[in-house]
Amino acid sequence: MILSMTGYGDVHYSDARVSYVMELRSLNNRYFKATIKLPEHLAIFESEIERVLRRRITRGSLTCSIRQKHTADAAQEINIAAVERYLAQLSKVAATTGNVRIDIGSLLQLPGVCEPPEMDEEERERQLKIVTTMAEQVTERLIEMRRIEGRAIRDDLLQHCQVIRDHLRKIEERAPLVLREYHTRLLSRVNELIAEAKLQLQIDDLKREVALYAERCDINEEISRLGAHLDQFERLCDSSEAAGRKLDFLAQELLRETNTIGSKANDATIAHHVVEIKGAIDRLKEQVQNVE
Repeated sequence: MILSMTGYGDVHYSDARVSYVMELRSLNNRYFKATIKLPEHLAIFESEIERVLRRRITRGSLTCSIRQKHTADAAQEINIAAVERYLAQLSKVAATTGNVRIDIGSLLQLPGVCEPPEMDEEERERQLKIVTTMAEQVTERLIEMRRIEGRAIRDDLLQHCQVIRDHLRKIEERAPLVLREYHTRLLSRVNELIAEAKLQLQIDDLKREVALYAERCDINEEISRLGAHLDQFERLCDSSEAAGRKLDFLAQELLRETNTIGSKANDATIAHHVVEIKGAIDRLKEQVQNVE
């Protein structure tokens, strides 16, 4: 079953030391693109998180973020040296302007003032396991949402495929009549001209002209290829592989064969069906952009 490229997932984790919330959002993109936003002390795990995402997702613009809330047992440490440097600089400003008010809350928010406790190797391994497990869980939730939207996209794509098949069948029924009608019109017109000019026309000449017309207007091959492309398109809609690029290519091929039919058929009725098919293909092409 095809998957949508848009989706959302989130997971929560908490223990005695820390509480995490991981969110993963996905939007359309021709390629895989991951933007990962982590607290500073978890930045070392960015490549591991991306590796988890790449294992399950092949296309889409992903944004993965972690919000962290420390518990009382794991409060961040205050960098005394950093606070002293800030106060020294603020003292110089106060000496110049004589009007400086120091708010402790604002001071604690300055870069480098509050820092998480440094991680030893054991803590690093523990944090890595937590983060990668969350990444796997949030990816699964994202994929489940993508799967639900993918079912709706599949149904819509197959509806447009059926519209194309209906009009293609009418073109196939109409094509032999075009040649017979041309033969009848040509014969009638030639007979009129012969009667007026009292000339004679060899029947072989008439047959040759009809044969040339039949060769120029033969669309059987295009009809066959268009049907084969539709079969493959529908199979991909039910496949488990990431089919977005292949579906996009097949939609282009459907349009190419349809344009050829329209240019070769030289018939108003077939031209009408060609217009309807092209409209359905345009909707296919638009919807395929949402498929992974």
